[in-house]
Amino acid sequence: MTLQQIRYVIAIAETGSMGKAAERLFVSQPSLTKAVQELEKELGLALFTRSSRGVTLTTEGVRFLPYARQVEGQYLNLMEEFGRIEKRKASFAVSTQHYSFAVKAFVEMTQQVDVAEYELAIRETRTMEVIRDVSSLRSEIGVIYLNESNRNPLRKMLDQEGLSFHHLTDCGAYVYLWKGHPLANREAISLEDLRPYPCLAFEQGDAPFYFAEELMSTEKYSRLIHCCDRATVLNLMVGLKGYTLCSGIICEELSGVDYIAVPFTAEESGRDLKMEIGYIDRKNTIHTALGLQYIEEMKKYLQEA
Repeated sequence: MTLQQIRYVIAIAETGSMGKAAERLFVSQPSLTKAVQELEKELGLALFTRSSRGVTLTTEGVRFLPYARQVEGQYLNLMEEFGRIEKRKASFAVSTQHYSFAVKAFVEMTQQVDVAEYELAIRETRTMEVIRDVSSLRSEIGVIYLNESNRNPLRKMLDQEGLSFHHLTDCGAYVYLWKGHPLANREAISLEDLRPYPCLAFEQGDAPFYFAEELMSTEKYSRLIHCCDRATVLNLMVGLKGYTLCSGIICEELSGVDYIAVPFTAEESGRDLKMEIGYIDRKNTIHTALGLQYIEEMKKYLQEA
């Protein structure tokens, strides 16, 4: 196995095409194809499934890709420090559930990037995609939460994907709603209080209930609206007097001052609704300087919240 072959695999996986990968790498397609076939023969497994529509990673290829990216990344780090290659453009990506504090930490990190060029990405997305992005090293860090309902299945999945969960903070359950909502002035809000109003939830596709971002996802709500982004959720809070159950960690600087988090009283449910928010990464990952800075910014904000 050579570094060149590893780079070929990464390029093919990212472009989904032997031809496009060859163009990106400035090599002939036959040479690239032959190199990958030799690697597959050496490993004794198929990394790609080839069809008229292009190429896709096999199950073994999906497992191989993050390790390939780690090898390439560490080689570049080594050459940057001790070799004769120019400094690379600073890069960092994070995938997260829909948390304004995660965006705030990203803003603070970006403002401190002390390089002429950088390429950054923040992806607010479904829980499953957060895990997949980090597993494949598409993102260096992911931000999710664990609680009584999802801890065991998500811990099992993280372990299967070679990921680690790192604690950031614990928090109780809150009802997040518009300040003009009829319940906004309550000291605490119960599930019975909320029944006349629509519950807003981030859409998770066909994923099991434990991928939900909201607490009490197994509750049978008479009025339920699925959304895909925070902006839509905020609009529906105003237009339909909707609400969502969340951590209560709200960044007013980004979300605005027209929304409020009221403690949720859950005695009647008999459930432990404490949330443990943390970040995930690949096991044994050596974080980039930007990754370390991002983690510190999250910790700083959560300590002050």
